[in-house]
Amino acid sequence: MKLDDFIYNTGQWLKGRGAFSNIVMSSRIRLARNLAGNPFPNKARKKELNEILAIVVNATENIEFFKKSILFKINELDNVDKQFLIERHLMSHEHASSPEGKALIVSEEEVLSVMINEEDHLRLQVMQSGFNLDETWKIANTIDDALSQELEFAYSLHWGYLTACPTNTGTAMRGSVMLHLPALVMTKQINKVLAAISKLNFASRGFYGEGTQASGNFYQISNQVSMGHAESDVLQNINGLIRQVIEQEEQARQALLVQNKPMLEDKIFRSYGVLKNAHIISSQETVELLSMVRLGIDLDIVRDVDRNAINELFIMIQPAHLQKIEGKKLSASERDTKRANLIREKIGG
Repeated sequence: MKLDDFIYNTGQWLKGRGAFSNIVMSSRIRLARNLAGNPFPNKARKKELNEILAIVVNATENIEFFKKSILFKINELDNVDKQFLIERHLMSHEHASSPEGKALIVSEEEVLSVMINEEDHLRLQVMQSGFNLDETWKIANTIDDALSQELEFAYSLHWGYLTACPTNTGTAMRGSVMLHLPALVMTKQINKVLAAISKLNFASRGFYGEGTQASGNFYQISNQVSMGHAESDVLQNINGLIRQVIEQEEQARQALLVQNKPMLEDKIFRSYGVLKNAHIISSQETVELLSMVRLGIDLDIVRDVDRNAINELFIMIQPAHLQKIEGKKLSASERDTKRANLIREKIGG
């Protein structure tokens, strides 16, 4: 496998399967782990980072889950390649910076990715399509158990897993769900929902996680605390909260259909019309318009477009993806033209 093999593959989390996939784009479990007796990455010297990298890579070679995976050394990637992996939700912006001693392991279907020497020695991530946190956790837990047979993790009987950031100490597990909430935004209920989420010690972030704003009406909701709670309790709390948010989004969608259907249909078909006919379009405008078309598909207003095609476009129209598809670097104006061409190809403009 090579990096370019990912361009036309649809990651597992984008396939629109699983429970409530009309509202829930994906479920993710992330585990932070550090090797006992080694300094955290922000305190480690170049030599130590490379030694840790070699130890982790050697350990993964003995584990079945990593047999069909690819290793990317960050210092061997150019800026477009790094941005491409960020756009696919496989690594963070932080991991792309200061690349020495850092690597990324990605499984064939992009279910599993492991950042080596990001904030912690290992950031293990498992992603699945739809509302599927329990199954996602089972996969992550099995891989974590396999890694723990090969590596000694930094662990305290009092504090749990030791991490670079104190907020991750404990189980060092972060469960998150990516939700599409256009009706709550349109009915101006979203701020009230997000405020309630915050009071319950859950975090809400944008499409690309920490430090990003919501775009395309996508919100990533995750637990903030991992210390003092068993993984099963964290999952139960997240599952309960997400079900409430899903219910509120469903109610908001029905309210729009009953109380303001002409406005809703007009907004959806205007968005659809622009996407089918535009010859120059920015990524921000595209994401907002795709969000409305996706809502139209879910409400059976738009019937001649597949939701999976829309899901894929959210990623394919990003700057690095357009340049990888074209096989060369593109200026901003060239990307806007290429983006419009790609959209028309995908949805029949």
